[in-house]
Amino acid sequence: MVKIRLRRDGAKKAPFYTLVVADSKYPMDGRFIEKVGTYNPMTSPKEIKVDLEKVKEWMSKGAKLTETAKSLVAKAEKQSTVEVKEAKEVKEVKAESKTKVKTASKVKEV
Repeated sequence: MVKIRLRRDGAKKAPFYTLVVADSKYPMDGRFIEKVGTYNPMTSPKEIKVDLEKVKEWMSKGAKLTETAKSLVAKAEKQSTVEVKEAKEVKEVKAESKTKVKTASKVKEV
């Protein structure tokens, strides 16, 4: 059975985790099929980077998420939706400022 799980990297008392797709028979820190993300609990705020498209692709192929991986993927999805909303707001503000600059330049020309 293929699972999406955490692989511990890093040093003693300085953990760093990699989200990997691996056969459940492989050891926890052993061989894996593909790397799909990282998790660094030592930074503030905790850094979570997950390739959600790859995770969904593997899940469609039958891979199962472990409990910890499931919570990290959920946090990453929540984080990505917030980033998308912020990006849209930034684009809207830039668009508004460009229109203001255009109207201001038209006023100066007249």
